[in-house]
Amino acid sequence: MELGLYTFAERHPDPTTGTLVSPDQRLRDLLEEVELADHVGLDVFGVGEHHRSDYLVSAPAVVLAAAAAKTTRIRLTSAVSVLSSDDPVRVFQEFATLDLLSGGRAEIMAGRGSFIESFPLFGYDLHDYHTLFSEKLDLLLRLRASEVVAWNGRMRKAIDGRGVYPRPLQDPLPVWVAVGGTPDSAVRAGHLGLPMALAIIGGLPERFARFVDVYRTAGTRAGHASSQLRLGINSHGYLADDSQQASAESFASYAHVMNTIGRERGWPPMARDDFEQQRALRGALFVGSPQQVIDKILFQHEVFRHDRFLLQVSVGTLPHARVMRAIELFGTIVAPAIRRALT
Repeated sequence: MELGLYTFAERHPDPTTGTLVSPDQRLRDLLEEVELADHVGLDVFGVGEHHRSDYLVSAPAVVLAAAAAKTTRIRLTSAVSVLSSDDPVRVFQEFATLDLLSGGRAEIMAGRGSFIESFPLFGYDLHDYHTLFSEKLDLLLRLRASEVVAWNGRMRKAIDGRGVYPRPLQDPLPVWVAVGGTPDSAVRAGHLGLPMALAIIGGLPERFARFVDVYRTAGTRAGHASSQLRLGINSHGYLADDSQQASAESFASYAHVMNTIGRERGWPPMARDDFEQQRALRGALFVGSPQQVIDKILFQHEVFRHDRFLLQVSVGTLPHARVMRAIELFGTIVAPAIRRALT
């Protein structure tokens, strides 16, 4: 199993002190996080795209290119690229460039995004939410398959036999489809034979097993080899030297973010009891000691048989030193134990 991290470069006020890190400092911290993840032997680092004041990465490829200059082996992926409101030609060109700069370590995780700000920002209608993603994913796959592209769709002007450059070092450039729990999205990923990244950030993880079954069944029926149907799980978490410390250090920042989003979406406030329940073995949060996180990854592997696990350890503003310690624990204790157990 590949093990890694992802972030949105969160920039929320510290829930205890109210302080707000400067944008330039937060991005410098992010690059140090990627560098450490590479140093401790993690396999993947992902950077997500948002267009809000509380997240700093609106251009993942730019941040990942800076990370490429500071790392040597870790794979660098978006998590996600909001393909519905972007131009697939530019997305492909940006990540092909990243692939060349990084020596063949770039990946695209294409999704529709968890927020809607990018649609009006770039002049798209939310009523076209599903059609936009379907058409643009089709174009992105055409771009990676052929240097000269002829394509026609409803939501974008046609391309009439144009060359698209540069070409990436990897052939093909890896493209994952991010899925948040919609069966139709899982079927699409399987039908196309693309790796699927499944976000599990709440509830009982076992309830997502049916989406995995749907994905693999659709892929098999479409004639794709099982080796193509790779599955990743993306989840929230945080590590400290012991369980109580992990809970105490992360609850306030995590609850602040989830409650902020919850007020926008009508969710009930997160209580401490809810948080602790989600930390349990069958909950969705990977918050605890290294051994707790090891046990939980292996428990979920029995359910999903996934090929990749990415953890977001900065769901809210935490002191940079604590984030770095969490990455160190994940890379030096959790990752080797998981690899031994699954070998």
